[in-house]
Amino acid sequence: MQEQKSDNAVTITWIIVGAVIVLAAVALIVFLSLRPGITVNVNGIAQVKATPDLVSVYLNVETNGSDAKEAKDKNANIVDAVITALLKNGIDRSNITTESFNIYPEYDWSFGGNGEIIGYKATHTIRVQLLANNMNQAGDVIDAGVDNGALISYINFELSQAKQNEYKAQALQQATQDARIKAESIAAGLGKRVGAVVSVQDSNFDYYPWPVYRNDVAYASGYAEAKSAVQTNINPGQQDISAQVSVVFKLI
Repeated sequence: MQEQKSDNAVTITWIIVGAVIVLAAVALIVFLSLRPGITVNVNGIAQVKATPDLVSVYLNVETNGSDAKEAKDKNANIVDAVITALLKNGIDRSNITTESFNIYPEYDWSFGGNGEIIGYKATHTIRVQLLANNMNQAGDVIDAGVDNGALISYINFELSQAKQNEYKAQALQQATQDARIKAESIAAGLGKRVGAVVSVQDSNFDYYPWPVYRNDVAYASGYAEAKSAVQTNINPGQQDISAQVSVVFKLI
């Protein structure tokens, strides 16, 4: 009986030892797989040519009143007249949107202290979108706005959201490929190869509308200049859009 107990104890001991060895091996494998080892961090950069598919005309309506309601009502009357004229010129209602609307007090600071409110101003910015191949309609939009009391703020060539997504995907894909090419070149110089991706970060995607006309003062005197700019810039041309990614690769 004593001998059997001894054999059982030896068996249990070996089982425990075996389990410890297996756990140690598993832990070693996990540690080796998780440790960073040698890595290389590269920035991938790409530029793609983008052709705008929209022209946006920004109209600004400014009105003053002795109180906020008067300023707002005057503004609303002009905006309604502008929109009615735009619709008569064949502009789809869905392409006329409000970019901003504000009412704020105007002060006379000559009284000292905190100043004295002498009236209120209401501002309403309207954006009118046109397809790039219908840019000739921009002249009608300018006429409809100015003839009914609006000011011309600026006119831009722009990308629709669908086009932005398309060019963004293209630029980021090329930037990622550029990052791998750089990593492979560095790895070759060190006598190594590029392994798995450790991390990747989208640094930026640069897109800005490009102006056809801009009037920083936004006075109606910009009417002739705005019309001339539209007539001159019939062909929007292409613009560079850039993207950048940061990728960390393992080197093996």
